[in-house]
Amino acid sequence: MSTNKNNGTQRPLCMIPGPVEMSNTVLEANSTPATAHTDPIFSEVFGQVIEKLRTVVGTKNGQPFVIAGSGTLGWDQTAANLVEDGENVLVLSNGYFGEGLADCMETYGAQVTRLRAVPGNRQPLAEIAQALRAKKYKIVTVTQVDTSTGVLADVKGVTELVKEHSPETLVVVDGVCATAAERLYFDQWGVDVVVTASQKALGSPPGVSVVVASQKALSVLANRKTRVPAYYVNWNRWLPIMQSYEARAPKYFATPCVQAIFALNTSLTEILSSTSMEQVFAAHEKTAARVRAAVDEWGLSTVAMSPELCSNAMTAVWLPETIKAADLLPRLKARGVVAAGGILSGKAHRYFRLGHMGISATRDNGFVDATLKAVAEALEECGHSVGAGRSSPPRL
Repeated sequence: MSTNKNNGTQRPLCMIPGPVEMSNTVLEANSTPATAHTDPIFSEVFGQVIEKLRTVVGTKNGQPFVIAGSGTLGWDQTAANLVEDGENVLVLSNGYFGEGLADCMETYGAQVTRLRAVPGNRQPLAEIAQALRAKKYKIVTVTQVDTSTGVLADVKGVTELVKEHSPETLVVVDGVCATAAERLYFDQWGVDVVVTASQKALGSPPGVSVVVASQKALSVLANRKTRVPAYYVNWNRWLPIMQSYEARAPKYFATPCVQAIFALNTSLTEILSSTSMEQVFAAHEKTAARVRAAVDEWGLSTVAMSPELCSNAMTAVWLPETIKAADLLPRLKARGVVAAGGILSGKAHRYFRLGHMGISATRDNGFVDATLKAVAEALEECGHSVGAGRSSPPRL
């Protein structure tokens, strides 16, 4: 078992694509004593979180919604508030989570068109443009990084197409495995909703669903013809809460996750202590390049089919034909590293996934070095000679 240099404990490093390793100060913020959600100290912290989230995603006027829940709750927030029964939604699906978002949209009555890419690839922009010309859509969704494949979507390219072909359409970005690791400029690009969560590159414990909505999206909500078909995720109930806390005045609808918000505020402060978000993105790019170089040295291939398709937050790696994820993962844990298996249907046993976001990417803590060393040793133990030549990825 390796020593975690971040806190000195003897425990495995959590190097999955979220939850991620956290700083000592974030952990300490999460372990504060019970605090009333009406306490002025908490009101100040909650207000800071709302303001800092705007900076992270690059918006001046976008409205953050910070609610107890997982990243998946952001799907429900978006679908419940912005979709009315029978409206058309185009889902750009690059894997498991694109399909899940499509299912969520259908749950709230959307007529969903799925534009699927082969696992490891993303949709060509020309194909997306053709879909936008063929039908009017209320919403287009894009998963910026699908955690099942590690494929990075071209969000900027998608927003430019929507502006050209269907400017009234809302652009919804699932940024759960991307926000604070991959470039996203909400206002500049014309994004309408970003869905994310606390436990990935935002670098704090699970439990906080974060959504940022544009004023255009809020206008769509205000002009609905039907009632929002949900209670807990109804933005009409949450908007006054967010506005009140930003004004440093507590207001109640449902109890906020106080300690998780303390921790998130601490992590956001650390992220924004960099010169700019560009510096944060560049650190993730540098770390991801090191991981991909190691994959190449191992003679393996990423699930993402080319470097420009590879996420900077995580990497999914095809295993040799003779090795299954169930063979590799226990050997990694024995070396002090927890990685994740695959989740693609029918191929889950054929690959594994590493997370390298948050402080693993932005700090010199040795987490990535320890992980790459452990993977190389575990592959050797499984019978794969590291550096002996490239293993072909499986046919899909």
